[in-house]
Amino acid sequence: MSGRRTDVAIIGGGLSGGLIALALNRQHPAMEVTLIEQGENLGGNHRWSWFDSDLDAASHALLQPFFTTCWHGYDVKFPAYSRQLSSPYKSLSSQDFDSGLRRELAADTILTGTAVAALDAHGVAFADGTRLSARIVLDCRGAVPSAHLTGGWQVFMGRHIRLAHPHGLDRPVIMDAAINQHGAYRFVYVLPLSTTDLFIEDTYYADEPALYRDILSARIDAYCRSHDWKGDIIGVETGVLPVITGGNFAAYQQDQRIDGVGMAGARGGFVHPLTSYTLPFAVETALAIASNAQLPGPGMAQMLEQRARQHWSATAFYRLLGTMLFGAALPEERYKVFEHFYRLPENLIERFYAAHSTLPDKARILVGKPPVSVAKAIGALIGRGRPLVAPQENI
Repeated sequence: MSGRRTDVAIIGGGLSGGLIALALNRQHPAMEVTLIEQGENLGGNHRWSWFDSDLDAASHALLQPFFTTCWHGYDVKFPAYSRQLSSPYKSLSSQDFDSGLRRELAADTILTGTAVAALDAHGVAFADGTRLSARIVLDCRGAVPSAHLTGGWQVFMGRHIRLAHPHGLDRPVIMDAAINQHGAYRFVYVLPLSTTDLFIEDTYYADEPALYRDILSARIDAYCRSHDWKGDIIGVETGVLPVITGGNFAAYQQDQRIDGVGMAGARGGFVHPLTSYTLPFAVETALAIASNAQLPGPGMAQMLEQRARQHWSATAFYRLLGTMLFGAALPEERYKVFEHFYRLPENLIERFYAAHSTLPDKARILVGKPPVSVAKAIGALIGRGRPLVAPQENI
């Protein structure tokens, strides 16, 4: 491969990298794009979900090639409160993401099973010693922990099961927190993928980034027994995601920066700091890159850094809420914060998930009887927070 050139080299074939390749292909079909992924499949082993209201028309159009599951509404459950909401909700599996990209992109655009040794403003060096030169290089590899950022962790295990009989659910349960909390804000997330298929995820807003597979698997087993769901396990996914509450974002960018290389996706900071949602921001960033594809590589890198700084500034409110969640609420009582939130108007909730909360929204979220101690909230806000150091997975 040495001596080969491409217009845009994208390192990381996850959600962000794949959507960038798709957006460039749509807007600039003559442009040569190379999407490089270390694994054998694009998107890894993951499922992304979002609310219909998170995306504008252009974003919806970019996602059209993918098979998605859609529901007209969802439920939430808490110890003292349950609610049905009407917002349309969608989900995309990594398998369907991979299939959709392979249908849309030319075969020579995609390089899977390809390890990268190094990257710079002029191209990519591969582990086998070969090199690919590029006008624009984009780093879309996954998020990295950093002591420059503070917060907690979202730890989860998801299981896809196929039942012998219909489960009877016609809409997702986005949060079932009417369960034992086990020292964190714990909720179970249930997606009815078909009349007999369910995706069940056990999720924790935890202080420590430890994922105990056996314990989480046993708790999913218990949850299934409580609903009389018996079936075959089709697939399992796990994850440990940062929930960012603060820190020095400029120092984080400096640590991750490779001169002249653009950073996108979670590594670039394009994530909802409280929910860890990435899809709306990945779509938005992909469209922005495609609209500015004539920039030179360093210009693209600068543009993305500026957008990341703007995103950091625009999402300060959600980091404040995360600070109070982790710093002021007892782990066993963190569910009360979400229980309080889900009593608010539905359009406010939609804007919250899209990270588009208005000033009246923010005031409405904060006013009234607080679900945490005021003294502890103040202490959390003036404290330094926990550094987001490397997670302990696969325990």
